[in-house]
Amino acid sequence: MERSAVDLLDVLAFVRVVETGAFSRAAERMGMAKSIVSRRVARLEAQLGARLLTRSAQGASATDVGQAYFERAANVLTELEAAEEVVAEAVTQIAGPIRLSAPLSFGIQHLGPALAEFAAAHPRVELDISFEDRPVDLVAGGYDLAIRIGALRDSALVARRIAPVRKVAVASPAYLAERGRPEHPRDLAGHDMLLYANETWRFRVGKGWEHGKGHIRLRADNGEMLRAAAVAGLGICVLPSFIAAPAFEQRTLEPLLTDYPLEEGGLHAVMPSRATTARVRALVDFLAARFGPEPAWDPCWIHGRTGSSEKG
Repeated sequence: MERSAVDLLDVLAFVRVVETGAFSRAAERMGMAKSIVSRRVARLEAQLGARLLTRSAQGASATDVGQAYFERAANVLTELEAAEEVVAEAVTQIAGPIRLSAPLSFGIQHLGPALAEFAAAHPRVELDISFEDRPVDLVAGGYDLAIRIGALRDSALVARRIAPVRKVAVASPAYLAERGRPEHPRDLAGHDMLLYANETWRFRVGKGWEHGKGHIRLRADNGEMLRAAAVAGLGICVLPSFIAAPAFEQRTLEPLLTDYPLEEGGLHAVMPSRATTARVRALVDFLAARFGPEPAWDPCWIHGRTGSSEKG
């Protein structure tokens, strides 16, 4: 006659009692009442037809046969836990294609290394990446995700802010030596401006905002081009801190008007639908954790400054 299978929870209760030396400690570890642990062990002993534990006021210890059973049962439970981990990993492992669009400068400097790290952690994900500064049509282009900076125009898209984008006015040491350093946004009237497309510069002055206006010498639709023009001494420009920071380290550009923070933008993950795949959600979560509210590219003096100045 075939013996009925034991209940694995009964076996687990017995193993935990032997490991902890007491029914009360085993119950606490398992998150159940002491009486339930005691009943489970008693049921196991009855089913096996053997006394596995010696009980006393001081606790519980395994009998000889109980010790032999414990050693084998503990190994079985360990193997079961390992098997569950293998299945859980297989179920949660993300796989499949992700088509992504991102701005050129940010993509090369910061997103590229982050995506490489994500791909290494998820070998079954296939990344299809396009770096371009012009916004793409996510639906028409078949994109799963776009990384965008600044104002979002299409309200039909689903967006998640993953990091702030702080901006700073900059100029080269040579330009400042020749033209002087502006001390207030109004001083920009006597300077040459290098603009990103049709942008306007809004500085926080006291409790309000003030536009910086000067002579427009150059417009460009790429931040790297503007940085190169500023380094060449063509004028003052406003750059995202992730583009300006390397030039500060190289001392080819200097920050200006830091007492008057510029209007802050955002780095957003934009998706065509709320019904995103697990792999896209995993990538967005990864980028939000990687960049965060205080991105590593921000100079230390820029943290917490935007929008908080009361200087007039």
